[in-house]
Amino acid sequence: MRALLRLTALVATLALTLSACSAPVVPEPSLPPESIPTELAPFYNQDITWQDCYEAMECAVAKAPIDWSNPQGQTLELAMVRHVASSSDRLGSLFVNPGGPGASGVDFIANSLDYAVSKDVQKNYDVIGFDPRGVGQSTPVTCVDSDAEMDEYLYGFIDAPRESPEWFAERSAATQAFAQDCAEKSGALLEHVDTISAARDLDMLRYLVGDRQLNYLGYSYGTLLGAIYAETFPANAGRMVLDGALNPASSSFDVTVTQAQGFEKALRAYLADCLSQSSCPFRGSVDQAMQSISELLSQLDKDPLAASDGRLLGADAMVTAIIAPLYDKEAWGYLSDIFTAVFEGDADPAFAAADWYYNRSEVGVYGDNSTEAFIAINCLDYPTETDQTQWALNAEKLKSAAPVIGPYLAWGEQSCATWPAPAVLSPGEVSASGSGDILVIGTTGDPATPYRWAQELAAQLDHGHLITYVGEGHTAYNKSNSCVKDAVDTFLLRGTVPAKDLRC
Repeated sequence: MRALLRLTALVATLALTLSACSAPVVPEPSLPPESIPTELAPFYNQDITWQDCYEAMECAVAKAPIDWSNPQGQTLELAMVRHVASSSDRLGSLFVNPGGPGASGVDFIANSLDYAVSKDVQKNYDVIGFDPRGVGQSTPVTCVDSDAEMDEYLYGFIDAPRESPEWFAERSAATQAFAQDCAEKSGALLEHVDTISAARDLDMLRYLVGDRQLNYLGYSYGTLLGAIYAETFPANAGRMVLDGALNPASSSFDVTVTQAQGFEKALRAYLADCLSQSSCPFRGSVDQAMQSISELLSQLDKDPLAASDGRLLGADAMVTAIIAPLYDKEAWGYLSDIFTAVFEGDADPAFAAADWYYNRSEVGVYGDNSTEAFIAINCLDYPTETDQTQWALNAEKLKSAAPVIGPYLAWGEQSCATWPAPAVLSPGEVSASGSGDILVIGTTGDPATPYRWAQELAAQLDHGHLITYVGEGHTAYNKSNSCVKDAVDTFLLRGTVPAKDLRC
């Protein structure tokens, strides 16, 4: 779910050029009074100042309570960037979230505006990117003091055999130490980076920019944030588009096993395409190629491959390197390069893909706190199974559901089992009763947010409408075909939904 933001850095065809013209100054409209509780009025009525930033954009910072149930307590900052509409008949603001959780909406809009939304939407809406609480330029979750510490957490190789007592002990010690460091460095914030709190922030930001209702485009995890917003504030939900949908009723393990199956399906699709080309590093059938990958991962698990910088490429890092290019079909050729290099004893291309996934530069510098935020938000959004017997059963289910990738996604419950803050959000269906129309987009070959989640979310919503894109890759609006783009733009610009669920 977390890789959408950086697809432009991996696939050259998605490179964007932003306009260098200066942004016009638009006065904030005045809203009629809303039923805002007295204790929240200082936040909803605060003054925010927009200042020029990036290329032809404006930035602002708003304050919100760390704990919305205790607004007199500590506060945090929320960062925003906006590209101002050029039309004199602007339709208001469109808030955009790129996913993650943990991806920066500020970076997304500032650096990838044309990838995020169409030119017609840019003309008619103030397009606003925001960093949710705990993320990026907003008050961030912090868990490590150095890039070297993050390297050790993400790439540290465990010498003990997988699933041996020694392996479990070392893995458990690492996750506990990470959780403790997050608590010490992030303080009270760590208990309040859940999606419900982020939805309350979003409603405040909507009001601060002068919009009666929230117009919203959420990608990947951003669909969960949008769905929770619509469920919490249905009367304030305006034109909402949820692309690459999650199902709010899914448990943590449901998410893991469904994604494992999604990536395994995408890997098979890649191999079918690869085997039709003479340059493919595999031979034989798709099943034979999958077996070769399984054997490669098993070998790396026992005997990791050293990269030029000294890091060891084990099975876990290799799985990340495989998953990263599967987010977009245009990157499948790069995946072939990775396999070719690893078969020849070169780990560097695999680490380059894994580093891209974690936003780590060539010189070993992490560009943001997305990994820390990803873990912190997920631990609050999904109640964690703590029974180790159930962990073992889940691990076997993963291996059965996705025999190649599943074994390396098992035991993920450990990451949140000792988390210092309890989960806030519980799995459950959302109906958003009283909201307007909501478009839900699903891609049939999406590896990260499998298609059935979009079907399930659209069915749950009282006014959900499903758009199906038949193809590969993660998310579809403005990056697949005109059928999807035109339907979304028509909805955002005119408020008109397709007469029936659309298949593109």
